Amino acid sequence: MDLLKRAGKLAMVAPLLSGFLTGCGNFWQAPSTTTTSSGCTSNCTTASSGAFYVLNASTTPQVIGESIVSGKVTGISGSPWTLQAAPYAMAIPPGNSNFLAVSTTSGVFAYPLTNGALGTGTVVSTDQAYSVQVDMSGAWLIEAIPGTGGVTVGAIPINSSTGASIGTEQDVSFAVTNAALQVNKMVISGDNANIFIPLGAGGTVVVPFNAAVTTGANPLGSKASIIPVANTGGSALSVGVSPGTAPALFYIGETLADSTGTTGGLRAFNYSSLGSTLTQATGSPLTSGGLAPNAILPAASGTYVYVANGEGTTSAGNITGFAITSTGTTALTYTLTKDTSTAAGVQPLALAEDSTGTFVFEVGSLGSPYFDSFTFDTTTAGQLDTQITSTKAAEYTAVVAAP
Repeated sequence: MDLLKRAGKLAMVAPLLSGFLTGCGNFWQAPSTTTTSSGCTSNCTTASSGAFYVLNASTTPQVIGESIVSGKVTGISGSPWTLQAAPYAMAIPPGNSNFLAVSTTSGVFAYPLTNGALGTGTVVSTDQAYSVQVDMSGAWLIEAIPGTGGVTVGAIPINSSTGASIGTEQDVSFAVTNAALQVNKMVISGDNANIFIPLGAGGTVVVPFNAAVTTGANPLGSKASIIPVANTGGSALSVGVSPGTAPALFYIGETLADSTGTTGGLRAFNYSSLGSTLTQATGSPLTSGGLAPNAILPAASGTYVYVANGEGTTSAGNITGFAITSTGTTALTYTLTKDTSTAAGVQPLALAEDSTGTFVFEVGSLGSPYFDSFTFDTTTAGQLDTQITSTKAAEYTAVVAAP
């Protein structure tokens, strides 16, 4: 096993913002109980969503499975499901709803999904991975594992139907000065070619990936690109990539990354410039809308990207929307414009868009509301309308939507 990986296992620290997780319990009750709309006063919906899953890092760690049915939250049969250990992150295959992968202090588990309900988990890896993702082919589970002075990335061949390991894990390690691996923040590009991992003051590492390698070979590139933080003292907290198999942009959310180096910033780069001189979109970096850009959600429409911002440990956060426009024919020039802002809980941590393209979900663990669901406003482009919220204290750290 790689030395960085060994060091990471010996020097494992608590998940991101664990000191902030002061709540307990969760707002979802037994599956038969419906959580009604709270706080929706205009543009309230009666629409239904696809299934989504929330990671609850309370003293009794759980995965909570829900969907919105006719404008009301409805539990999936059997939810919530208790986890074996304290969780770090979770992921669902981008092309199917066959299983849910959850990383914990006891390793990574794959839980088969039947009609949205979790079955018995199987051990995929004993690594304590801060982030996990499933690649676009469904053939690999990717891990990001902290290590002293860097990060280890692991690739495990899996059964695409069950998530179970079917071969030997392949690793690659990178030494990165000041690396501080962020929890539940790794993404894989839609063309399945690059893995993006924010490393705090160490910047962002971009690891080449090739899912189509021969059996037993390593799909991870041995050379990675390191994108330094924009300003001294800044920290890379989140990443995102434009949707689709031909991504236009990739994004990095950093503290101190605005033009004055005093607040959070959204950096947007032309995806096609990877591997050469990086080109930023016009207007980048932009003020993200808060102090800490904790999560980035490029909308499936491709015309907006949203950033969940923290404003400290006591002030309400927000979700800021940026419109994306392009000019040209072959070599497109992209421009980002700060457009909308919607109130959120204190230190929102994660965002997800549901499979119908109707709802956006946000979770956080430090201050009310701890859960938000939004719809896209029908008259103001890019605006999010609050639908269902929860104000009951909880330790929600991640949310994923079934494809």
